[in-house]
Amino acid sequence: MKILTIAIPCYNSQDYMEKCINSALIGGEDVEIIIVNDGSSDNTAAIADEYAAKYPTIVKAIHKENGGHGDAVNHGIENATGMYFKVVDSDDWLDEAAFKKILKVLKKVVEENHGLDLLLANYVYDKVGRKNKKVMKYKGALPTNRIINWESAKIKFSKWQYVLMHSVIYRTQLLKDCGVKLPKHTFYVDNIYLFKPMIEVDKLMYIDADLYHYYIGREGQSVTESTMVKRIDQQLLINRTLIEFFSKNKDINKQKYKFLLQYLDMMMCVASVICIVSDDKEILQKKKELWKFLKDTDPELHRQLRTSVFGITMNLPGRFGRFLSKSGYHLMQRIFGFN
Repeated sequence: MKILTIAIPCYNSQDYMEKCINSALIGGEDVEIIIVNDGSSDNTAAIADEYAAKYPTIVKAIHKENGGHGDAVNHGIENATGMYFKVVDSDDWLDEAAFKKILKVLKKVVEENHGLDLLLANYVYDKVGRKNKKVMKYKGALPTNRIINWESAKIKFSKWQYVLMHSVIYRTQLLKDCGVKLPKHTFYVDNIYLFKPMIEVDKLMYIDADLYHYYIGREGQSVTESTMVKRIDQQLLINRTLIEFFSKNKDINKQKYKFLLQYLDMMMCVASVICIVSDDKEILQKKKELWKFLKDTDPELHRQLRTSVFGITMNLPGRFGRFLSKSGYHLMQRIFGFN
């Protein structure tokens, strides 16, 4: 039985995918690695097949027509046989010591049948040219090395403890049962992957280990500021999807509600600030339309998000207000090292 399935979505990843795959191979026979070649036109498919041939009991290579990152994740989930599931993007990698620690914990969880739904670990903003890498930790938000649930434990994430796809390892069957299906040819679907299954999570655990290296600095990356401005319509689509989903699924534990509300708060902040930094009148109008969509969909949710620190900061009136919003954004950019 495989403890963990690692899905590696690859699109024209020949120049960097081997570092990612090699970091996952450290898990040995406890790990299943699914390399999903998403219709690449370079040597990605051949590299995937080479690894599958060399490590037949560990690596699977799946070749499919191009459907985007989300569709590649969907194929990973569909073909996963491990008890737990993690997505590692092909330009990122796993820390060896932290990975061994996490696998040891998961193995014990499986052997003792604890029914853990979600394991959280730290991730590192591995930005090119930055000596001091910012690590996203969750100390203080969650107890460490202990299985808890949303009702019995005190859970309090600060606004700066931002949970991403890179942080999470889900129980595979939970992903299959909740029916999460990421849209094709759409960017930023990792937010749906984080948000929707979380509704079904009961038992969770935090391990204070710097597992995931989130590489920032590759040309053309979807998270660069200029690229996000160009793809703002897709970011806005994801926001609207999360607003509609959350509005229909608010009958949940209070602590889980606060966590998801805070996540949506950050998503509204990200979408709003990208509109603001664009300095484009049409895009600024789209920001107004997003907030109007939120108000029309769920007035109470709009009130909660509009009166948060982020909601106020991202909706300061006039040119000077936008200047202050951009200044705050650039300050956070320097602190955290994102693009």
